[in-house]
Amino acid sequence: MGDFIKGADVSTLAELEALGAKYYDKGEEKDLLDILISYNFNAVRLKLWNDPFSETGEPYGAGGNALATTLALARRVRTKGMGLLLNFHYSDFWADPGKQNPPKAWRRFSESRLEQAVYDYTRETLLALKGADALPTMVQVGNEITNGLLWPSGRGPAFDAIARYVSAGIRAVREISREAREADPSSPGIEVMVHLDSGGNNPMYREWFDEYVKRGEDFDIMGLSYYPFWHGSLGDLERNMNDMARRYGKRMNVVETSMGFTMDDYAAYERLGPGERKGMAAKPELVAKVPFPMTPEGQRDFMLELMRLIRRIEDGLGEGFFYWEPGWLPLPGSGWATEAALRYTGEKGPGGNEWANQALFDYEGNALPALEVIRDN
Repeated sequence: MGDFIKGADVSTLAELEALGAKYYDKGEEKDLLDILISYNFNAVRLKLWNDPFSETGEPYGAGGNALATTLALARRVRTKGMGLLLNFHYSDFWADPGKQNPPKAWRRFSESRLEQAVYDYTRETLLALKGADALPTMVQVGNEITNGLLWPSGRGPAFDAIARYVSAGIRAVREISREAREADPSSPGIEVMVHLDSGGNNPMYREWFDEYVKRGEDFDIMGLSYYPFWHGSLGDLERNMNDMARRYGKRMNVVETSMGFTMDDYAAYERLGPGERKGMAAKPELVAKVPFPMTPEGQRDFMLELMRLIRRIEDGLGEGFFYWEPGWLPLPGSGWATEAALRYTGEKGPGGNEWANQALFDYEGNALPALEVIRDN
């Protein structure tokens, strides 16, 4: 993507807009993407789920990011001249270190069929985006694959299978990228990211990437998740990124991050009973460990320190960041999982919004001071 990346994951945007979300900058209502652009955001990350519906058609929620939804958002992003990171989960719903459920249609596939399915699905998706003039500038092959992907066969520490599946996705991206450049020599092509969570955990990063690079296809960017209430200190993150820079020489992007602006509850906005909402992901006992207050000023100061950290990574290999769901307002109907989704993942509920106090907009949709720091640094 070139310049320092100031990105945002806005995967729930279409769902939020359908539910009536409105965003304001200095009292003026504007399109969320236009507000972000005015604060020098230059890229958007969008997740993609294979089939986020039950067998009887019930939606899983959390943005409903099937191909049609993601493609429409991707077209908006690319039309506005922003870079686009497409995030393949290779699942019908959330994939992360605690769950990597294969798509329902792939559940009985052998390892070789899963490898082919990853390749075919990746390629067909990118061709659909190309046909809509919405080809991404970067592709993430799997989401937080610290413990593998496509469980159980690709569950860590089964690195042979993990590398096989990730490499199938990378090959598909490389082919579409090459075809795009052949059709238009001015095309920059598509870069490939491999993404883990726990950005402050250096031993885990060393082990994972040591094992992967023995087996897997090459990639361009190392993606890290870093949430200060889960993933150690900023010092831990910096030490890990500098070690990765020396060890692998890859560009690095803090591809998921956020910080709270309040600990005030938002139950009244969701209009859900206590038994219907999960509440904030950043629980008070976790927040107590974070050296920034959960205030607008604390959120602003965290983002300033994070950007400074990324910019000083050795050899200029700190590429930028993507703020995770800065516009996820606590609207009724937009939660992290529906009952149908919980049946698919096997997790316990309840649903509701876990993230509203970490957005870059307050509960009424007003832009917060952290945006100014992102613009000016």
